[in-house]
Amino acid sequence: MSVDLILGTAGHIDHGKTSLIRALTGVDTDRLPEEKRRGITIDLGFASLDLPPYRLGIVDVPGHERFVRNMLAGATGIDLAMLVVAADDSVNQQTREHLEILRHLDLKGGVIVITKCDLADDAWLTLVEEEVRKLVAGSPLADAPLVRTSTITGAGLDNLRSALLAAAAAAAPRLPPVSGAPFRMAIDRTFTVEGHGTVVTGSISSGQVRLGDAVQIEPGGIAARVRGLHNHDRATDELHRGQRGAINLGGVHHTQIERGQELAAPGALSPAWLLTARLKLLADAPLLRNRARLRLHLGTAEALATVRLLDRTHLDGGESAFVQFQLTAPVVAVWNQPFVARRESPVETIGGGRVLDPSAHQLGKVSSAALVQLARLESTDPIERAGATLFFAGLRGWNPDDLPRLAGVYDGTAARQELLSRGDLVELTMGPTSVARLHKDVLAALAGRVATVMESIHRHEPLRLSVSRQELSARFKAIEEVVLSAAVDWLQRHQRIEVTSFGLALAGHGPQLSRGQQQLLEQLIECFRSAGLASPGLGECTERASRNKDAVPRLLELAAASGQLLAVGPDYWLHADIEAQAREQVRAALAGGKSMTLSEIRELLGTTRKYAVPLCEYWDGTGFTLRRGDARALGPKSQIPNLKSEI
Repeated sequence: MSVDLILGTAGHIDHGKTSLIRALTGVDTDRLPEEKRRGITIDLGFASLDLPPYRLGIVDVPGHERFVRNMLAGATGIDLAMLVVAADDSVNQQTREHLEILRHLDLKGGVIVITKCDLADDAWLTLVEEEVRKLVAGSPLADAPLVRTSTITGAGLDNLRSALLAAAAAAAPRLPPVSGAPFRMAIDRTFTVEGHGTVVTGSISSGQVRLGDAVQIEPGGIAARVRGLHNHDRATDELHRGQRGAINLGGVHHTQIERGQELAAPGALSPAWLLTARLKLLADAPLLRNRARLRLHLGTAEALATVRLLDRTHLDGGESAFVQFQLTAPVVAVWNQPFVARRESPVETIGGGRVLDPSAHQLGKVSSAALVQLARLESTDPIERAGATLFFAGLRGWNPDDLPRLAGVYDGTAARQELLSRGDLVELTMGPTSVARLHKDVLAALAGRVATVMESIHRHEPLRLSVSRQELSARFKAIEEVVLSAAVDWLQRHQRIEVTSFGLALAGHGPQLSRGQQQLLEQLIECFRSAGLASPGLGECTERASRNKDAVPRLLELAAASGQLLAVGPDYWLHADIEAQAREQVRAALAGGKSMTLSEIRELLGTTRKYAVPLCEYWDGTGFTLRRGDARALGPKSQIPNLKSEI
């Protein structure tokens, strides 16, 4: 069984890349009429080379500086690189830039080829080799074999095949597995074939695709179905990672598709306008300031982006930093996907890096906790990465099925179980089939926001005893009630708040009364004592107050919380001693299993129906009395001396 890899060329214009491919494979990769006329490669060309047990899909890229964007589109997904340097010209401008681009890709190895060796003597060739070795030091090709060739005489071609075979053999053990990862292919060409319809081509970067499979084109959310598969002009029933593919699609017109989009398994990709990444500048790159504009090359896509440096104001050459890219058009990416960054103007390569969060949301002021989680996105531990994605999902929701794209983790079930066991994952039941999943630190941060709101309320209303759950819900309208309740529970577990029958209060909080307010409180309490059962309502209490009228509602609430008053019904309070006296009268009258109607209780207490009705309903609610039809008897809690403590 053959092993498939993608081999990409690199090097300066007119250094013989296309001629070398033609000599190796017999295929002329210059397919455009303009390329034939001008004698230069403008766009991507393709060929294949069998080196049993390996099959190399070759992508030949243009070497002219004006077509670097095409070179970048072709370089996506390559496993091996063939850096080509002409003996009669040595290292040149695009030799350097192409090598810098290769530094940022997932290269598994490669070879260096000196072409046109028939035009130079041995002494000169030795100098060229020394310059090339100096150039590639510290790059993915630092230890690559170097082969001298001539397509005119055929010298060195067999040695080159042997070097490519050895490079493929060394790279094969490091290739990602075909199975497990979802199918994904960055589109580098789209066209129509008469009688067949739309065809797209590209290098398959993960997974596999079969005839009849449903696929999706992103960005765009365009659904299609696979009608035919070809690998270098050979029809096949399946294509997989490491192969070049030409895929005939049904259900979509080729004008709906363009280079830069990706073909993938449905749901495998999600377009984003914002990416979080690690950016590293080349050593000789100019200083990069916060909010600078860059050209971001990702897969076969090129997009303009504004870069935000997350933990600094500028970045010097050779340095790296966490960044966010705000894009002018949506792109698709996966965790750890390499990218290349170029200046907007003048256009030149300045660095590259890896995508850390392909579905990022704007990070405000970056906290130390967020920086720790960003570092975990770079971890080799898949559970660390999964936990970091949970953290950055915030309150928006997290699905373990998204982990292949978000963290390169393909067993979401196992990752979820491990995060649960570590205590990092909090799951809240929202409904019969709905679960909210939050990172413990996100829940703690929400709890902190709730506490801050309560502190603000207490600060602006010093007489407030508590905050109701309804008021909190109104303050946090965007937060699901279940999630908000979990935050309140967190505060209670950590003894930050107290839950009472009146609502929620910060632990240790007490009302701050002025001397005038304290005097008014004492007057109100005495007023209710002297009023008996015919106590005043809120309006009457407010009217009686000569000063601090606005404080009356809070003072009544405070008196009720302290147990001096009882909130018997709407706008009806009783002094605790008055209620206790009335209760004792009724208890004595109902002793021995007797019962009384409301009218009889009213007459016993010497009051009116206005006050007897809410008082009896209050007693029913506390369990002091038990209503049976029109009559009331003693209830299950009739012997409890302080009913308020049982409410």
